[in-house]
Amino acid sequence: MIELQYFERTDFKQLINWVSSPQFLRHWGGPAFQYPLSENQLEKYIENANRDSSDTLAYKVLDKETGSVIGHISLGKIDRKNKSARVGKVLVGDKNVRGKGIGQQMMKEILKVAFEDLNLHRVSLGVFDFNVSAIACYEKAGFTKEGLLRDSRKNGDEYWSLWEMSILENEFMTNRRSSNIPL
Repeated sequence: MIELQYFERTDFKQLINWVSSPQFLRHWGGPAFQYPLSENQLEKYIENANRDSSDTLAYKVLDKETGSVIGHISLGKIDRKNKSARVGKVLVGDKNVRGKGIGQQMMKEILKVAFEDLNLHRVSLGVFDFNVSAIACYEKAGFTKEGLLRDSRKNGDEYWSLWEMSILENEFMTNRRSSNIPL
């Protein structure tokens, strides 16, 4: 089991160590970050985050059994008027726990924040088309593919295409009921 806690300055070094290449940084952080990832960039990332009125909530992911930080996830572009937000910066950083359903747990927890705590109506995300395991994880969590943004990101001499996906609050609630997860 996991727990989400706010991402803080004391977590910077761990995240920096997980981001091992320019390609990985583009994959994880998009155009908002430059390689090598630095504490200054992360400072800017969280300077207005994690407050009641923030449009970004950034989390570290803790393994409840060990207390170790094993990942990172954020809920950004929080629009309280239109009741929407965007999941991003999804990373199971600890290689020893990859492939054990941690990503699925992370999605369940971030969707609880979005739909239960913030009472949002819609949550979206973008995922590169080659990230088959992430796409499967998001679909299992209830996300639906909305469209493919072809060649939307440049990486060196090649272009990456991005799936736009979303889940609505009624889909989340239906998914929770069918999973027998307490509401």
